[in-house]
Amino acid sequence: MSVVLERVGLRVGEETVIDDVTLAFERGTMNVLLGPTLSGKTTLMRLMAGLDKPTTGRILVDGNDVVGVPVRKRSVAMVYQQFVNYPSLSVYENIASPLRVAGVDRAEIESRVAEASRVLRLDPFLRRLPAELSGGQQQRTAIARALVKRAALVLLDEPLANLDYKLREELREELPRLFAASGAILVYATTEPSEALLLGGRTATLWQGRMTQEGPTPSLYRDPGNIDAARVFSDPPLNELSVSVRDGRATRVDGAALPAHLSPDLPDGAYRLGFRVENANIREDGSGDFVGKVSVTEISGSESFVHVDLGFATWVCLVLGVHDWKPGAMASVSVDPRGVFVFRQDGERVPATLAARYVTDTVGA
Repeated sequence: MSVVLERVGLRVGEETVIDDVTLAFERGTMNVLLGPTLSGKTTLMRLMAGLDKPTTGRILVDGNDVVGVPVRKRSVAMVYQQFVNYPSLSVYENIASPLRVAGVDRAEIESRVAEASRVLRLDPFLRRLPAELSGGQQQRTAIARALVKRAALVLLDEPLANLDYKLREELREELPRLFAASGAILVYATTEPSEALLLGGRTATLWQGRMTQEGPTPSLYRDPGNIDAARVFSDPPLNELSVSVRDGRATRVDGAALPAHLSPDLPDGAYRLGFRVENANIREDGSGDFVGKVSVTEISGSESFVHVDLGFATWVCLVLGVHDWKPGAMASVSVDPRGVFVFRQDGERVPATLAARYVTDTVGA
């Protein structure tokens, strides 16, 4: 089975919700839709499922246009972030419901439900009603129902968001394998870059209803083609700096010169530099590239994210371990140029060859 979106768009009144998206999904593949809230992930899934119709473009399944084909006539299963279960049915019957509708025999139903409940740790709860379950258990019930259906297209819209950390980590590994074993196309929506990297496969980054880039997940992270793709694939947010290049000299918007190792070798013009938190090192001795004051520190256990107000921008730096940087404390930031992306004013990435000097100088230093 293959699913192809050809220049799909959706307008609601005067608002463009999905703008000219082209994507292709092949049988047995893991595919991620990555973007912030309201970027269009759920809407794209609803279009693929047949719950909504696109305003423009075509949706092809094995080469056939299925726009207008009702969802009940498609081999599709969808799980939302907010679980949907039948309140009057037991967990067992909730999981078995699509199989009963399809006329699957009793032995096969029992076998599939047993397998899904074992994987999702629902065995002790099969005779309970959804109201007697926790939110995480109800979500697992909804996932199990999608699993037993063995649909050709499985759409998972942030399905693990309501689960505890340990189970979420386990299912991130288990679910792609389980669905792929049936040859299904798995499409998984998330707002978290780390989750996309853990899932692997291919990723499409979405920004305000547009697809900004698509390709193998690790490649997109390492090599974003434009600033919107880099922003989507950065959490905490991408650190950015507007610069102007004239006669080989790079300056900030306030006129201050950039350190030599951060000055891109580019034609005259305006650019934006972008780099992630792991390429920003904070120091107390004032020996960094930029000096500012700490505004806030976020401690996540094994690492700390320190926000530094530099006057012209506020950047986030990653520090391993627990560090209690006090607000107002002086700090300097050093930037590793090997992790800096250069973008034109229109947001497109500058080819690496144009920025060769600032990369090679650092590597050879």
